[in-house]
Amino acid sequence: MTDAPREAMEYDVVIVGAGPAGLSAAIRLKQRAAETGKEISVCVLEKGSEVGAHILSGAVIDPISMNELIPNWKEKGAPLDTPVTDDRFLYLGPSGSIRVPNFLMPPLMWNHGNYIASLGNICRWLAKQAEELGVEIYPGFAAAEVLYDDKGAVKGVATGDMGIGRDGKHKSGFTRGMELHGKYTLIGEGVRGSLAKQLIARFKLEEGREPQKFGIGLKELWQLPKDKHQRGLVVHTMGWPLSNSTGGGSFMYHWGEDLVSVGFVVHLNYKNPYISPFDEFQRFKTHPAIRPYFEGGKRIGYGARAITEGGFQSVPKLTFPGGALIGCSAGFVNVPRIKGSHNAMKSGMMAAEAAFDAVTCGRGHDELTAYTNAYEESHVYKDLKRVRNVKPFWSRFGTILGVGFGAADMWLNQIFGTSPFTLKHGKTDAASLEPAAKYKPIAYPKPDGVVSFDKLSSVFLSNTNHEEDQPIHLTLKDPSIPIAKNLPEYDEPAQRYCPAGVYEVVRDTSGGNPRFVINAQNCVHCKTCDIKDPAQNINWVTPEGGGGPNYANM
Repeated sequence: MTDAPREAMEYDVVIVGAGPAGLSAAIRLKQRAAETGKEISVCVLEKGSEVGAHILSGAVIDPISMNELIPNWKEKGAPLDTPVTDDRFLYLGPSGSIRVPNFLMPPLMWNHGNYIASLGNICRWLAKQAEELGVEIYPGFAAAEVLYDDKGAVKGVATGDMGIGRDGKHKSGFTRGMELHGKYTLIGEGVRGSLAKQLIARFKLEEGREPQKFGIGLKELWQLPKDKHQRGLVVHTMGWPLSNSTGGGSFMYHWGEDLVSVGFVVHLNYKNPYISPFDEFQRFKTHPAIRPYFEGGKRIGYGARAITEGGFQSVPKLTFPGGALIGCSAGFVNVPRIKGSHNAMKSGMMAAEAAFDAVTCGRGHDELTAYTNAYEESHVYKDLKRVRNVKPFWSRFGTILGVGFGAADMWLNQIFGTSPFTLKHGKTDAASLEPAAKYKPIAYPKPDGVVSFDKLSSVFLSNTNHEEDQPIHLTLKDPSIPIAKNLPEYDEPAQRYCPAGVYEVVRDTSGGNPRFVINAQNCVHCKTCDIKDPAQNINWVTPEGGGGPNYANM
């Protein structure tokens, strides 16, 4: 039986993703309409159950783009009310730590003037501002398909069908997805978005660029006793428990009413397939310089999300016929600053300016070249260019030498406005993994239930939920590869790089007959599997709208 035709809704601009980029784009479109006395119809699709449900970031926010988008954000009650008051940087050894003096850090690394916040709460607030301007926002609807016109230009997206069973058959509550047509479609799905991935491949947007690089960021939210809370404190670390050859580090931000956001980032170009980013995070919290912050506190939230780390060299071509990539779909994170929200917002604003001018001139489904031009003249471009060599130096020379070289390069940029070269990234993160035979398994300590915990209790705190009777959204191009190839060569690393216990290798009682099991209901939508699988065999696609984590204050 053929599926019934989908209903279609027409807009001037369709935006996929209610993150900082998508919402900033929507707001700027409506602001321009109000300024010029013109009309423009805008809708935003969000796969999370509500705006902010899937948003996870540190986050220390540089307010540069918020100041431009909504200059009176303080009067309007934006949830940016914890300014940074103390900024510390530590290098950890197995049992001790060294504080790096602030004066050695390039000025762009200083956090004074920035704010500690929940990016999810900021997005909820931005959504309210957008709706007051007339933007239509549809949470719980996952954009699952790109639509093209007869000339091959993007003409919009379609939401996924609801009510399909795991066997692929329609259930009693089956509902056909909707088509949303726009003169322009802005893709702001976040890191490694499923539609962005297709568009980048179809329109060869990565041609002439370095491969995108990624990290996995794991985060917990804690409530501390009042005598341990230091509102406005920012602490970053590098070093232990990671080896010198594995990039990454931690963040700890004291904010709000006795809240602490603590997180750990592991660069996904690591070589050792026995590394478990989740367990490295749990081990980090047991360090004698870190543990005292959390003893007596209560862990109240957990989540994980991939981070774009390629920076300047890896930003793809931003436009395609009928639309553009914005925010982390394009990859505007400044890696050494661990900040991208300000750049995501500005990218959405620049794309909105280009789309508004095009729509009001009667154009549609062509390339928004004005967006690319604006990007190349923007603070986003400058922000990324001056740190472009930090990640390649780190990857090439390890933490101690690489970060030192990167810091020197940042000082060159600070003093002279440029440095004389641009390093390449080289391999993809998937190609960086080496065979398990070269390494020994890592014996991670058992969680103590005080400062360290297991994966399943952590996933519980993410409020993750998926309708179990639906097609598995973690699809395998070749179902035989996990056991036939990845297990003998890499000891199937999916069972360790996944921060949510989605992937397991299960054996019978004799220890034989291994099976690859996918617990898709645990998935927190971090996209690490889509990035790190050495065979590039796992393809993350959108589940039913509203599924996944439901983060609060993250």
